Amino acid sequence: MMAALLDARPRSAGELALLANVSAQSASMHLSQLLTGGFLKVNRQGRYRYYVIAGRDVAHAIEALGAISTLPALKRPINDRALCYARTCYDHLAGELGVQITAVMEQNRVLVPRGENEYELTPGGEKFLRQWQIDAGSLRNTKRAFARRCLDWTERRYHLAGALGAAICARFLERRWIVRERRSRVVYLSESGRQKLTGLLNRSAAA
Repeated sequence: MMAALLDARPRSAGELALLANVSAQSASMHLSQLLTGGFLKVNRQGRYRYYVIAGRDVAHAIEALGAISTLPALKRPINDRALCYARTCYDHLAGELGVQITAVMEQNRVLVPRGENEYELTPGGEKFLRQWQIDAGSLRNTKRAFARRCLDWTERRYHLAGALGAAICARFLERRWIVRERRSRVVYLSESGRQKLTGLLNRSAAA
C-alpha cells in the first residue's frame, strides 16, 4: 500500500486493499497503524477518506528500503517491466530512466556527489538546466533539500531527488516528454520525449 502511494496521488482504503490484495478489514487495520506511526496522512472529503504519504522523507525511506529488501538476483515479472523502466518516486523520476539521466548528469559534471546523500549542481549544470527552463537559484531558496541522492530500489544506483529532481520531473510532465499511467506510478517516455532525450540516453548507454 505504501508503494502504491509513492505516486503522490490520494487513494481510498478500498483502492489500497485491492492493490495490496488484502481484505478491507486488513487494509483498515494497517492504515490505522500507519496513520498512528506518522507514515500517512488522511484527507476527508465528505464521507470519504483518502490516504497520502505523510511527506517526502517517508517516500525517500520507502524507496531506499525497497533497494535493500529485494534480492539482486530476483527476476522481474514481465508485467513489472514498465515500472522498472520509468516511474515516479513521490514527485521525482525513478527507475532505469531516472538513473540513466542522473548518471549522464554525473558524467558531464552537471552534478557532483557531495557527502553521502547530496549532489552539488555545478555552474555548467545551471547552464545545462536552463535549456529545460529550470531556475536552480529559485529552487535553492526553498526549505526542501536541493539535490538529493535517492537509491533506486530496482536499479540499485542513485537517481536525483530533492527540489531539483522534482522540478525536472514536473518539467518533463508539463512538456509531455513523459506521461503518467492513470492507475499507477508508472510513466511512459513519449515519442517527443524520446526525441528530446535521445542524446542523453545514448551517452548513458555508451558509458
